[in-house]
Amino acid sequence: MKEIKGGVTSAKGFMAASTAAGIKYEGRKDMAMVFCKEPCECAGTFTSNVVKAACVMWDIELTGSGRPMHGVIVNSGIANACTGSEGYEACRATAIAAQDALGVPYDTIAVASTGVIGMQLPVDKLVSGVGVMAGELGDSDEAGTQASRAIMTTDTVNKEIAVTFEAGGRTVTLGGMSKGSGMIHPNMCTMLAFLTTDAAIDKALMQKALSETVKDTFNMISVDGDTSTNDTLLIMANGLAGNEKIVSEGKDYEAFKEALFYVCRSLARKMAADGEGASKLFCAKVVNASNKEDARTLARSVISSNLSKAAIFGCDANFGRFLCAMGYSGAGFKQEDVELFFESDAGRLAVFDHGVPLDFDEDEAIKILKSDEVTVFIDMHEGDACAEAWGCDLTYDYVKINADYRS
Repeated sequence: MKEIKGGVTSAKGFMAASTAAGIKYEGRKDMAMVFCKEPCECAGTFTSNVVKAACVMWDIELTGSGRPMHGVIVNSGIANACTGSEGYEACRATAIAAQDALGVPYDTIAVASTGVIGMQLPVDKLVSGVGVMAGELGDSDEAGTQASRAIMTTDTVNKEIAVTFEAGGRTVTLGGMSKGSGMIHPNMCTMLAFLTTDAAIDKALMQKALSETVKDTFNMISVDGDTSTNDTLLIMANGLAGNEKIVSEGKDYEAFKEALFYVCRSLARKMAADGEGASKLFCAKVVNASNKEDARTLARSVISSNLSKAAIFGCDANFGRFLCAMGYSGAGFKQEDVELFFESDAGRLAVFDHGVPLDFDEDEAIKILKSDEVTVFIDMHEGDACAEAWGCDLTYDYVKINADYRS
């Protein structure tokens, strides 16, 4: 596997476009389209929030129907959540506009929205935006990059990645883009993400790989403890790489799954690092836990704790906060078995050893905690399971951003 420059347009046959439709923002692009002329197998995962946006319900129906997919249309600024039947009809109108402009059935077009909850979408602007983008579709890296920027809300950077790998003697490409900065918390994937691949792969097998990969990537990030109403992760596969279709688990399936994990993990880390107001990426790595689920639970609890996040922001080596978060996580363990370290590119420091606090150098701890990426490394000494979770520090700017989000 090799990381390459690009994103959603890197795989053969995929095009993208973006436009400034004036949905909510002025002076910036706020609609994106990803499209393939060839019919694509599709798979997806969605928010676990009971309150689901209209676009989520539309896409759940699409991915569950067995129909092929040709593309997805995304708007930023308005979430189309808590909008009733009018919101669902906005999804239909958007897809029908794509049908008229691109000549594919409307029920092969997914839709996604991100932004303010409880506002109705301006359908006329959506339809107009679809028409503009249909005439500007391109397969260049820049077209993909501009699409990744158009779906941003409070994000400060766009998020995209692409890789190549070998399957059936052919070079296969898998790329993607995501957005997410706030309302980020495990329980599916807590953001919008769109992946494209030219692999030939069975739909059910692709869904299996996606569902399993989410558990250790997008489900292991948290910014603020809020699971969004709009969480959507979609993958489209058009088979243009020409590999023998992957229809069973084996070498090619494992290669596909490895590439999928790499792309999803990279996008998840980018999202966590770009959490609203964040100044650093906050990681928790749990090793030698008694089982995989406990390892995940412990790591997520550490990076989700507001007190832990505040300590990381203040470069305060208050290891008791991390142990406390582990203790209320719901995972069972003996504190007498635990070792805890702080790690970054500035070094590694042991602070707690088998139930006993260590006498460590506070200045060295501060130096480690000042890095742009800080890891709390936890050795449980119970088994051989491990997990990683990613979050960010809690800064003053998080409150400022969210206190006036609608305005």
